[in-house]
Amino acid sequence: MTDRQQERVALVTGANRGLGREIARQLAERGHHVLMGARTRDSGEQAAQHLRDLGCSAAAVKLDVTDGRTIRDAVSTAIKEHGTIDVLVNNAGIALDAPDHRPSDPQFETVRTSLDTNLFGAWECVRAVLPSMRTQGYGRIVNLSSNMASLTLTEDDESPAYRISKAALNMLTVLLAAEVRGEGILVNAASPGYTHTDMSPNATLTVERGADTPVWLATLPPDGPSGGYFYERNQLPW
Repeated sequence: MTDRQQERVALVTGANRGLGREIARQLAERGHHVLMGARTRDSGEQAAQHLRDLGCSAAAVKLDVTDGRTIRDAVSTAIKEHGTIDVLVNNAGIALDAPDHRPSDPQFETVRTSLDTNLFGAWECVRAVLPSMRTQGYGRIVNLSSNMASLTLTEDDESPAYRISKAALNMLTVLLAAEVRGEGILVNAASPGYTHTDMSPNATLTVERGADTPVWLATLPPDGPSGGYFYERNQLPW
């Protein structure tokens, strides 16, 4: 068995920039071999090369979360090359709501597109990796959610497509955690907070700080939490 095969293997979607790229970097610094999912091979390879230049173990995989074929191909190839996928971070996401988008006047194309990426894309990735995790009795699944998905914290009517898609992802997190309980697989949702990325150019929270909670959840010990919803390593109300 090679040293690489002995490493934990982590698949991060949307890893070619922003928060996903930083999550990948922090996981690689913790000794993981990181598969950096990106919609194009070139963008993923540029990001992976940046990590390799830092002395990290990383490779690019073409993965579009709205295209199930690319998900299945990426996971199948990774398992053939590395034996398994130990960690899945469902980071890829979109926020498309216009400022005037209100739940009483839904733009259903925006809603459907948001659900395709933020919910169904993550769900498809889970379905692809879970058999391997179950076989080895180990897995960490982290779904990138948002404070805006909390029913308890919601007090305004903004961003219905984004909020509903992430709230649905939270429910998926709870259901998956219940299904795999006792199998060595921990499933949690993480809010990175209002992090400065291309999707949130006015935010002030750094990607380093935003990535901390997802990386913490991706590297939990066996007695770590499962079925939870966390921001800055603290439990959020659903």
